[in-house]
Amino acid sequence: MTRFTTTALGAALLATTVAVPAMAEIWRTWAIHPEGYPNVVALESFAEDVAAGTEGRIEPQVYPGGVLGAQPDAIEQLRAGAIAVGNFNMGPMGEIVPATNVLSLPFIFRDVDHMHKAMDGEIGQRFSDALSEAGIVALSWMDSGSRSFYNTKKPIMTPADMDGLKFRVMSNDLYVQMVDVLGGNATPMAYGEVYQSLKTGVIDGAENNYPSFESSNHYEVAKYYSITNHLIIPECICVAKSVWDEVSDEDKAVVTEAAVAAAEEQRQLWAERSEASRAQVMEAGVEINEVEDPMAFQTAMEPVYAQFIEANPDLEQLIRDIQAVE
Repeated sequence: MTRFTTTALGAALLATTVAVPAMAEIWRTWAIHPEGYPNVVALESFAEDVAAGTEGRIEPQVYPGGVLGAQPDAIEQLRAGAIAVGNFNMGPMGEIVPATNVLSLPFIFRDVDHMHKAMDGEIGQRFSDALSEAGIVALSWMDSGSRSFYNTKKPIMTPADMDGLKFRVMSNDLYVQMVDVLGGNATPMAYGEVYQSLKTGVIDGAENNYPSFESSNHYEVAKYYSITNHLIIPECICVAKSVWDEVSDEDKAVVTEAAVAAAEEQRQLWAERSEASRAQVMEAGVEINEVEDPMAFQTAMEPVYAQFIEANPDLEQLIRDIQAVE
């Protein structure tokens, strides 16, 4: 009887041991935006879907507000595997993956829908392949709206109105060239320094989308927002390749599906947030204007394209293919 009981107990313990899932793998997930921002809300949905779909084998933990570092640092941490997932804008990615600089060419996309069609198809796969070679796996593409110029001085109606104004730009030579050919003075600067620099007159303006213009409180000091839609830059939900290579095919399918769903959620939330942000800044007294002749701004970019293609002849066909997407 004792022997039977011991055997039965051992079997029960073994069954219990087998039923216990392996310890969850925690995926540190980086985001630059604050809590409640469309990207962060979507990343939190991604984290929940991955944890549920993998039955707890993978648990992404979202760290918003850039607490794990600025984007350039976070990209390097992801490539090293210290961060598993990141929501990255393709703007600063060019220094690591030169092909992504194409996405920073002014007016490369006609509108946001054009960007979605391109990035959700074969064009997006080309960029995914280029990122993969740098240790970054792009799972889906998020929206970051369209960027326009705002400043503390006056409405911008034509390129001539840019003359002499100092504009903050992201750290990328293409953005510097973009402002310079329009007659402005480009000043690369960390995003966190922009508000005070606008307030004290170190710079006259910057460029961004409605949600960022509003959430950063730049609208409090820059009362003129001029719609140029000069940059439409996609963002990714990206996974460290070193982490991805260790994931089973079953879990890869779950994570990819969750990333695509999160991107769809983000795009919808982004559209809603953009409208709300526009209404808020208008109520606060910001003067919003359409530029008189959008083609004048686009034509001014011809030297930027010519110089880019001269320096990157291998990317000319990619530019043409993006422009041809219907």
